[in-house]
Amino acid sequence: MTQVAERNHAAFTEFFDRQAPVVLGVLMRLLGQRWLAEEALQETFLQCWMQAGDYRREQASPRAWLLMIARSRGLDRLRRERSRGRREEAVSLDETRAAAPVGTARLEAAERRLTVESALSRLPAEQGICLRLAFAEGLSHTQVAERLAAPLGTVKSRIRSGMMKMALMMG
Repeated sequence: MTQVAERNHAAFTEFFDRQAPVVLGVLMRLLGQRWLAEEALQETFLQCWMQAGDYRREQASPRAWLLMIARSRGLDRLRRERSRGRREEAVSLDETRAAAPVGTARLEAAERRLTVESALSRLPAEQGICLRLAFAEGLSHTQVAERLAAPLGTVKSRIRSGMMKMALMMG
């Protein structure tokens, strides 16, 4: 892990070759679909590469540390897939309701949604991404920081600044 933390590509490749089959097996059991497990595997090793310097031998073996990351990435992937399924159901339901007369409340909600999207699109990219991950995908600040490989304080600042700018834009 020391060599991986020092950005030694050969050491990382060797670590990947040794650990990937075990990690993929764990992710397959967790996610049930190979393509989801493979995506989570990539996210796991990307996080491992980015945060290898954070590894502490006294806290866990390299495999245990890696499996902890894999579990976290797998659970994030499960949440995203469930959220995507709920959004697709909602879209399907909205399409079904579209034929019905549109009430004032529905028009107001659609208008608010457009206003929010417009405000989000005018934010700096890093703030918009943080807000979308936090609110659209329902990730915690910590999960957003992990996903973006950014410091937690930075993510919190981006979310707060983005929210303040949006409040001003939306009046």
